[in-house]
Amino acid sequence: MSDDRGLSPSAVRASQLVRGVIGRLRRRIRAAGSTDDLSLTQASVLARLTDDQGLTTSDLAVSEGMRHQSMASTVGALAVRGLVERRRDPGDGRRQLITLTAEGRRRAEAGRQARGEWLAAELQKKCTEEERQTVIAAMAVLERLVSD
Repeated sequence: MSDDRGLSPSAVRASQLVRGVIGRLRRRIRAAGSTDDLSLTQASVLARLTDDQGLTTSDLAVSEGMRHQSMASTVGALAVRGLVERRRDPGDGRRQLITLTAEGRRRAEAGRQARGEWLAAELQKKCTEEERQTVIAAMAVLERLVSD
């Protein structure tokens, strides 16, 4: 980013700060929700599958920024543990959709709850009420950036 594109110094600096903090916060939140027996990638796949009726291995690989072969290995490890299952896509029988088992859904929800509790506890412990209100206001501003 450079100023010769018409960007103000404050826009450039805000961009750098937001990206840096969000990246670190995302890693800390993900770590708080993972259990010792799941890798961060495995926990992330479980979390991603909670919102979908099933995704292909290719879909998961793209969403996680991984190669297909690496994701196939991750999915295989989750399947062996009984956390995901493969089902034929009703719309295209050549494709297999990866879905959560009941145990996989339970583990994903437990991870989601742990992440939420960790963040709430950190905000309670490290921020004043005024600072928490500032965070709430800042989230409204950031939400405008991602709203269409």
